[in-house]
Formats: sequence, C-alpha cells, structure tokens
Amino acid sequence: MSELHFPWIECSILVPLLGAVWLQLRSNSERALRDTVVICIVTLLLTIGELVDFTMVGAFEAHDHWQFLSWIFPPDVFVIDELSAFQLPLAALIFMVIVLSTLRTKAPRFSLELALISESLVLATFSCRASWALVALLIASTIPPFLELRRRQRCTRIYCLHMGLFAGLLVVGYGWLTLVDSGTTAILIPGALLTAAGLLRSGIFPLHLWMTDLFEKATFGTAILHTTPLVGAYAVMRLVLPIAPSWALQSIAVLSLFTAVYAGAMALVQSDARRMFCFLLLSQSSLILVGLELVTPTGLTGALSLWLSVAMSLTGFGITLRCIEARISRFSLDEFHGLYAQMPMLAGFFLLTGLASIGFPATIGFVGMELLIEGAVEVYPLVGTMVVIATALCGIAVLLAYFRVFTGRENRTLVSMRARPAERFAILLLTLLLLGGGLYPQPGIASRYHAAKELTRLRHDTPPDGEPANAASHEHSSTAVNIPE
Repeated sequence: MSELHFPWIECSILVPLLGAVWLQLRSNSERALRDTVVICIVTLLLTIGELVDFTMVGAFEAHDHWQFLSWIFPPDVFVIDELSAFQLPLAALIFMVIVLSTLRTKAPRFSLELALISESLVLATFSCRASWALVALLIASTIPPFLELRRRQRCTRIYCLHMGLFAGLLVVGYGWLTLVDSGTTAILIPGALLTAAGLLRSGIFPLHLWMTDLFEKATFGTAILHTTPLVGAYAVMRLVLPIAPSWALQSIAVLSLFTAVYAGAMALVQSDARRMFCFLLLSQSSLILVGLELVTPTGLTGALSLWLSVAMSLTGFGITLRCIEARISRFSLDEFHGLYAQMPMLAGFFLLTGLASIGFPATIGFVGMELLIEGAVEVYPLVGTMVVIATALCGIAVLLAYFRVFTGRENRTLVSMRARPAERFAILLLTLLLLGGGLYPQPGIASRYHAAKELTRLRHDTPPDGEPANAASHEHSSTAVNIPE
C-alpha cells in the first residue's frame, strides 16, 4: 500500500482529542471557545494537507508514513482512499464552522470538549475501513450526544433504544459476517443486520424517531454535528455495499426513496424550525442513499457528489437557524417574524444554503443532483420522478420557511441582531465553497466519478476483513475524467 509523506491521518485524529484534554485541564471558560476554534482550524488544515498529499501520491488508497496508534489498532486500519479523501476535510470543516459560529454567551450550554471528542471519532471513522475498529468507532460516536442529554437532564429513552439497537445490529451482523463464506447465500443474514444498522443510523423511515428526538432535546449545535457528516451513509458504503446483492441494494434504494418523499412532505407542515430542518436533512440524506444503492457509475457519482453538497449546504442552513435561535430563542414557523431588515446577511445565507441543498443551479449540488436523477432513471424511470418530487417538496419547504422568518411586519429591537465577525467569516467561507463548487464543478465531479468506478469494480472483490484486492496497485489517471452525457 502507498504511503503519505506525513502522518496526516493520525495527527488529524489526535489533535482534537488532545485539545479536549487541554480544555478539561485549563478549566478557563473565558478562553475555551477561542482555544477550540484554533484546534478546529489546525485539524482542518491537517485534513486538507492529507487530501493534497493523497492526490500527489496518486494511488487508490494510502496510509500514514509513521503510525503512532499501531499499539492500539492493527496495522493499516487507518487509511485514506478515494471514498474518504473529501469526507475528511468536509467533516473537519463542519466542526470548525459550528464552533466558529457559536456565540460566547452560548458556549457554556454547548459542550466544547464533547464537540472535539466527536470530531476525533468522526475523523477516525472516515479513515477506517470495514473492520472491528470501524464497528467500535461507529458505536463510540453515539456516546457524546448521550452525555450531553444526560447533562441537560433530558429524557434519553428514545435515543438509547435506537442507538442500543444500532450497536447490537452492528456487533452481531459483523461478527456473523466474519464467520461465514462471502461467496455463499449465508452472507444474506449478516448483510441484512448490517443494512438495518446503516439505515437506522441514517434515519431511514421508520427508524428516524431518534433524529427528531435529538433535535428536540439536545443543543442545536450538537444535533447538527451528529447528523450532517452522514456517518450512516459511510457505514453503508463500507459494510453493506461490498457484500449485498444488487436486488437487495435496489430494495434499500426504494425504501430510501420513500423516506425522501415522506420527509420532504413532513418538512412542509412543521411549525418548529428545528423539526423542519431535521426532516429536510432526512429527505436529502435519503436521496444520497438512493444513489449509493443503485451501484452504477453515474448513480454513485451523483450520490458521492451530493454527499459533499448536502453536508456542506445543510450545515450552513443549520448555522443560520442556530444564529437566529441565539438571538430570539426557539421560534415557530406559524407566524411571520420580519427579520430581514435586522439580519440581511443571515437572510441571504439562509436562502443560498437552503436552495443549494436541493441542487439549485450554480451551486455545488446542481451537477450531483442531475447525475443522481440520470443514474436513477437508468435503473427504473419512476425512481427519477420520485427524486424530482422529493426535491421539489424540500424546495417549497425552504421557501416557506424563508418567508416566515424574514418577511412580514418588522419588529425592531434595541440590540443589534446582525451577524458578528466570526459568523460572517463562517458564512463567507461556506458561500465561496457552495458557489465555487457550482461554477467550477469538474475537479470534484471527476474525482467522484473515478471513485465510483473503482467502488463498482471492487464491489465483488472485497472480503469481510475489508482488504480490497489489488487496490494498492491501482493508479489515478493523470487526465481529467469526462462525465458521459
């Protein structure tokens, strides 16, 4: 296997973990937020360096030059490949902008230590291949939200029931998988258990109640961090895609498609802004699973591209709602609030991120949505129609929410409600990425198309221990990849 020139992977995992320890030892709440922002920026720079180094190596996958954590995990557990190469900087970016947009007055309610621990776990998960280490990391990533719910003295029954079932399905399913021959029909039962675990973590209907409960009871920042990196989709890609037959994947796609339409319709009728955001996220993340389960290069390319755009745009959308909540507390969508004059920048960012999440033209999700629809139509024409319906429902929900929040009779306040410098920086950064990726999509789409072809080629060659056959010897093409019309 190829090597990176620097231990980017393990450094990016260790920095937020050591940062959480540093915050705990300092016990200085006044500087905790600033220290956390610095830690998140350093982690983001490490993941970007990891992506650049991986691109220079030119292999399908690579591991660190030195391995600091070999005494904890088996060799070559943490690798970067074409599937996770963009997910790692994306996850680090999500954590950075959420922490950066946190007001100092709200920092005591939002646990910065748990946020850094969650970031370390998410980066370790995205750097891990199918193995017991991945199972352990997926289960461990459910603990920080539970600790916050307990600290806030909120009921954890629904969350514990769902995450306990998720952990049980993962352990039993993967344990069973390691005991059976991957070439026989005996693999169907552990495959079904792992599929159920992935769908539960992704919030696919009817296993979505834990997500609405989390957005209701946890802090908005924690709920966003636990859902927008789309860890459930990664679990499906690593654990289910290599072993499931085509008919099973298409059945999962139908279930995900139903969830997308159902959640889009539910987003239209929500009176609470958080629940509207939750169902919008459920709808768009389900569309990603639709593309992942089609197992065609075009559909996979659309899903992988949409994965990046949905995570980025809905994180920005959630930041906007969170900033509004920080100023006027939790608000209802049953009445007009007339906030445009007092926060015009947040209003524009609200509309941009909401429309970008459904693939509006000139945004980063436009090409990915088009490829997803084209790939879906190749399998079954009705699927493409349902994708369009789900997207239209989400678009209407975004516009309705915009009019409710920012139009109507103006209510002036004595205190300025405009975006603060840190919030402006986060907004500007995400705006540049959303529009830049939409106006110049070729590099990202080419990379996702190459990854989709490799995932399709290696689908039947990946044994349960997660070591792809002949993956290390495959080299990147030096020319740009042209997406077929």
